[in-house]
Amino acid sequence: MTEEQSLSCDILVVGGGGAGLAAAIEARTHGAKVMLIEKSPELGGTTAWSIGSFSATQTPHQLSEGIVDTPDEHFEDMPKFAGPQADRDNPKLRRIFVDNANDTLRWLMSMGVEFFGPMPEPPHRKPRMHNVLPNSRAYIHHLGKHAQKIGVEIRCNSRANKFLMENGRVVGARCEMPRGITPVHAKAVVLASGDYAANRALKAKYISPEVSLVDAMNPNATGDGHEMAFPLGAKVLNGDVLSGPTLRFIPPPRKSIDRMLPPWPIVTKFMRFALKYLPDRLLRPFVLGFTTTSMAPELDLFTHGALLVNKNGERIIAEPAKLGLVIASEPDKIGYVILDRDSAARYSKWPNFIATAPGVSYAYLDDFQKTRPDIFSKADTVAMLAGALDMPPDVLKTAVEEHNEDCEYKIFAPPFYALGPAKSYVVLTDGGLAVDEDHRLLGENDTPVPGVYAAGSAGQGGLMLKGHGHHIGWAFTSGRRAGRNAAREAGINMI
Repeated sequence: MTEEQSLSCDILVVGGGGAGLAAAIEARTHGAKVMLIEKSPELGGTTAWSIGSFSATQTPHQLSEGIVDTPDEHFEDMPKFAGPQADRDNPKLRRIFVDNANDTLRWLMSMGVEFFGPMPEPPHRKPRMHNVLPNSRAYIHHLGKHAQKIGVEIRCNSRANKFLMENGRVVGARCEMPRGITPVHAKAVVLASGDYAANRALKAKYISPEVSLVDAMNPNATGDGHEMAFPLGAKVLNGDVLSGPTLRFIPPPRKSIDRMLPPWPIVTKFMRFALKYLPDRLLRPFVLGFTTTSMAPELDLFTHGALLVNKNGERIIAEPAKLGLVIASEPDKIGYVILDRDSAARYSKWPNFIATAPGVSYAYLDDFQKTRPDIFSKADTVAMLAGALDMPPDVLKTAVEEHNEDCEYKIFAPPFYALGPAKSYVVLTDGGLAVDEDHRLLGENDTPVPGVYAAGSAGQGGLMLKGHGHHIGWAFTSGRRAGRNAAREAGINMI
């Protein structure tokens, strides 16, 4: 690639997901000249792939429902999601998050983002989960539009690969741009480059070689920012913590209705009204499209008799919690869930559901037949089911026989059903770079590196974000704070 004339700005933001957009908007709002670079052709990052829920207290939605809640209670409840890993949390960053989440949600609403809720999610003691409408791309639509409106310079197809240094200070980054290698000089940099779910080497190093084989939900989450930070002495905290490997049904051949809906105010306000007031029988067909498209099959399926086979019909043997990991070593990393009449009946009514979108809906076997015919198969014999799945009948028959020998719940009563293909994914890696309470990147001897901040997954700093709505909340909250602090360090006369 050729060398292009260098560029300059006050604040360089690396990454165009939720954290990066929040940082860019905040820095620009306070008077900085901001450039945001995103390696993909469009903005979005992992934020655009997410469910999109946001957990916070003392929100307008809680107040309108008469829910009395506090950041202190949220602070106390968050470790309950982490279980035995709770003692590895960063309580200082957790405190920052819960104290600022409400203001961040209101800030998002001020730019046109609509939420429905709050929804309960135990062990939260109060309903705190707010679901974005119509989908997570609403964040990117509204923040991207606002960033452009206030003068943030956005450059997609542009990838940072190395920090520029002067006298021990970060003064920008070396970037691969469409016209060539371009040095971008800045007074401060905000690293909002996401996690490393799609970086096999980092997954092998911090988690395990087996997990490194599992594909990422977001294939662009390649840990570029982590790699850039290591030469500065940066370190990863909680590198072995992750969301996944999770078994999920493959996406439908066409986008579901909920993903196609535009985030226009008239659409989101109608959705909010409908979700609050319309009866379930009218809403169910819509919300099921989301549940059967985006969510994972419940592990309880495999505890109570479902069989998982690979694409050749061979039985996959593992305890339910490890099926997502084991399937990554199977042909094409895919599998099929096999049920018979009795197990199908069990998963056709409450409380035995196949998939759920927390606080939104539950999906049973009949729902998959109606909304996902592309992954639903039914046959009167195991051999006929194998034919429908393009598997050798004798191989699938052997898998069923072996299952029946080992398991309490048998597969013998016709008709027989299959759901799949299903594939294993790493949704997120939680190994964030160490940062201080001002989101400054920490280098050698835990000393802040002058001129560089980290936010979102890149700057997670050991914070445990289990439970729905915490990763998104941290992305926007830490992004705003990092952008503001970077502008201050850059000497911007804060507006």
